[in-house]
Amino acid sequence: MSLDIHTGVLTATILLLAAVLLSILVGINSIRSGQRLLYFRKRRQLILRGWRLLFVALILAGILFLVNRFAEPVAYRFYPPSPTITITPTITETPTITVTPTITLTPTITNTPSITETPAMPIAVEAQFQSTITPNPTVIFSDLVFSTELDKDFQPVNSASEFKNPVPKVYGVFSYDQMTVGAQWTALWYRGQDLVCFETLPWNGGTGGFGYTECDAPVGGWLPGEYDVRLFLGTYWKRTGRFAVTGPPPTPTLTLSPTRTRTPTPTFGPSPTLSPTLTFTPTATPTPSLTPTITLTPSPTNTRRPTDTRMPTPTNTSTP
Repeated sequence: MSLDIHTGVLTATILLLAAVLLSILVGINSIRSGQRLLYFRKRRQLILRGWRLLFVALILAGILFLVNRFAEPVAYRFYPPSPTITITPTITETPTITVTPTITLTPTITNTPSITETPAMPIAVEAQFQSTITPNPTVIFSDLVFSTELDKDFQPVNSASEFKNPVPKVYGVFSYDQMTVGAQWTALWYRGQDLVCFETLPWNGGTGGFGYTECDAPVGGWLPGEYDVRLFLGTYWKRTGRFAVTGPPPTPTLTLSPTRTRTPTPTFGPSPTLSPTLTFTPTATPTPSLTPTITLTPSPTNTRRPTDTRMPTPTNTSTP
C-alpha cells in the first residue's frame, strides 16, 4: 500500500499525539505510585521514571509541532506532487457524450438578433457630447429598476415593470461602481425603434453609489407598448432595462390653449424704424462747399491805381 505525503504526515501526527498522551499518562501514574511507597529507593525510582516520561512527552510534543507545521512543505520540495493526479477528474468528461443534445444548438441561430442587442450611439446624440475625459471601461452598472416616484434618498417607490396610463414621469434607478467623474454618459429611451427621450451629460456624481435617469411624458404621451432604456458610457453600451406601458394615453385636448401665444404678433410694430431714412438730408451739406469760389472777387482791389489822377493840378501855367 502506498501513501501520499499528506496522508503520511497526517498519520505521523496522529501517532506522535498518541505517544505524547501516553507518556504523560504513564509518567503521572508513575509519580503518584512512587509517592505512595514506603521504601525510599523504590519511591525514588518510580518518581524519576515518571519525570523522565513527562520529559519525553515534552520532546515528543515539540516533534509533533514540527512535523505538523513543516514536514509536508519540506517533503514537497524533494518530492513535488505530480500533476497527473488531476487527470482522474478528466474521466468525468466522458459525459461529454451528451454533446449529442448539441443538436439543440440550432435554435442558437436565433441568437443572431443578439448582434442587435449591442446598441449603437446615434450620431445626432453623439454630436452633443461635451466631455473629453476618457471613460473607465471597467465601470459596472446594475439592472435598472423603474418607478414613477423617488423618495428623498433617490430610491424607487413602488417599483414595477409595467405601468398603466396616465403615466406622468418614469424614473430608471441603477447602482454603479468605478465611475470616472466628468466622463460622458447617456441614457436613451426607446419605444421599439423610436427614440422618445434621451439625456447626455458629463457625469457629476461620485465613483460609486446610486444614480437614475428620468423621462417626462414624450410627445404624444406614453403610448402603450414596451420601452427600452439603454445606458451608455461614452459611445460604449453598458446596460439595457425594459418596462411596459398599458392603456391609451390621455387625450391632450387642453394643449390647444397655447395657441393664444399668437397675440405677440404685434411685434411688427417696430417696422417704423424706416423713419431713419431721413438721415439722407445731410447730403445737402456739400453745396456750401461752392461758396469758396466767391473768394475770387478780391482781384478787383487793384482799382486803387486811379488815385494818380491828382497830377493834372498844375493848371496855373495859363495865367500869362
